[in-house]
Order: sequence, then structure tokens, then C-alpha cells
Amino acid sequence: MHEQPPKTGPSIHASAVKIGEQAVLIRGPSGAGKSRLALELILAGRSGQIPPAVLVGDDRVQLDTRGQEVWVRPVEQLAGLIEIRGLGIRACDFVREARIGFVVDLMADDAERLPPPGALKTSLNGVLLPRIPIGAGFSPFFQVAAALITTETSCSGNLSANCVKGIGNHITGTIATE
Repeated sequence: MHEQPPKTGPSIHASAVKIGEQAVLIRGPSGAGKSRLALELILAGRSGQIPPAVLVGDDRVQLDTRGQEVWVRPVEQLAGLIEIRGLGIRACDFVREARIGFVVDLMADDAERLPPPGALKTSLNGVLLPRIPIGAGFSPFFQVAAALITTETSCSGNLSANCVKGIGNHITGTIATE
């Protein structure tokens, strides 16, 4: 039996950080804070606020599809480099690839306080992945950290089935005692 080779697409304008066993793919327009969020996640991993975190790639990354998983790796010319505003391009520890666990979209037009379930998913290379839309002017770190520490796959296991709005993305009232 032959295993199909991964489907490789063109590089995309994004950053990625491997946190624990999965990567966070960070998308957004130029100047949105992709590199800053990547560095914040790496530092939070080093301080123990979140699972250990290491750079996959900054600015441009390559995506590969393997079955129903999307993997990310750095563009070779930028491997191990990260832009730090005010300091320039710096060398950083990195990994060669990681499986994407969820996507963060910075400056997302559809970001809401209580987003509908459809806004919390995105299709990437034909694979449906969890998504966190972040509105302009909001710091993304807290939402990403909350997703990492409250769930295993960034899709909350604490969703309320009896949400009054009927969208099911409210945390249950008993989360502190569960």
C-alpha cells in the first residue's frame, strides 16, 4: 500500500508557533501583530503560563496537507528568524514542522464578543479547523492563552448546550466547580 505524499501549497503570509503538540497559525494583514503574538506565546511558554512554545515560522510559512491534517513549516530562507519591532530580525529557536491545531485571525472583520459557531471554524486546504477571530484593537494573547488552557483542541469542552442565544458558545455557570 502506497502512502500519498503530502499536498504542498504555496507559502502564505502568516506566523506559526508550536505549543505543546500543536501549532497555532497566526494570520492577518501586515502590521496586525503576528510576530508580536508569536513572541508573546513563546515567552508565555517559557514562563509556564501555557505549554512549552517554540517558533515554527514568522512572516511566511508553508502549509502541507496530510489526510485530514494541515502541517506548517517555515519557508527555508526565513527558518529560525523572527521580526521584533524596534530590534529588527533576530534568530530564534524553531522547529521544522508542526500540525496545526487552530488558526488565529488578527483584525478579523467578523470578530464578535460572542461569535456564532460558524465564525469559530475555518477551512484550510480543505480541512476544517478551529478558529479564533480577533478584532482590530484587541490584544490576541489573552484569547489564545484562554483557548489553550481551557480546552485540549481550542474548541471549548465547557460549552453550554442551553445557551439563551441558541449559539452554544457560552461557558457553563458551574465551570469553577466542575
